[in-house]
Amino acid sequence: MTTHSETDGALPYRPCVGVALIAPSGGVFIGRRTKDAGPEHVAGPHMWQMPQGGVDPGEDPEAAARRELYEETNVPPEALRKLAEIPDWLPYDLPPAIIKQAWKGRYRGQTQKWFAFGFVGSEDLIDVLQPGGGAHKAEFDAWRWARFPELPDLIVPFKRPVYERVVAAFSDLAHWADAP
Repeated sequence: MTTHSETDGALPYRPCVGVALIAPSGGVFIGRRTKDAGPEHVAGPHMWQMPQGGVDPGEDPEAAARRELYEETNVPPEALRKLAEIPDWLPYDLPPAIIKQAWKGRYRGQTQKWFAFGFVGSEDLIDVLQPGGGAHKAEFDAWRWARFPELPDLIVPFKRPVYERVVAAFSDLAHWADAP
């Protein structure tokens, strides 16, 4: 993890959820972040990530995961089958250069609760350019299905340890559709 000054270390983590949306084929949804998606945007191969977002005060994490997925991908809750969740919250620290930019400098990073959902809908439901039927700002400008082993190499380096834990926890779910 990145080392921060005493002031940065005193900042709390932002509660967040992450979603591994798994197609019946075993592919995992990843979106390419738009250039204005936030201060953690970087060019090159690390522009891809799974859907994730903040948990509202008092909101149940699973409900937040379903909401965030809809707000970022347009995939409605009825197109999901819950497969698993990681019981622990997985934290990551932002690099020092980003802390003051992200979330108005209120957080040192995020602590994430991760869920795996099987995608039981049609791909034409996915619309990253007008998510939520156009009610939400696009955070991705493209999407594709990826394989679990490639995910850690596609994310910004400071989130890589979290993605490695998610891959270890959810890789066996890649063939959920084949299970009885």
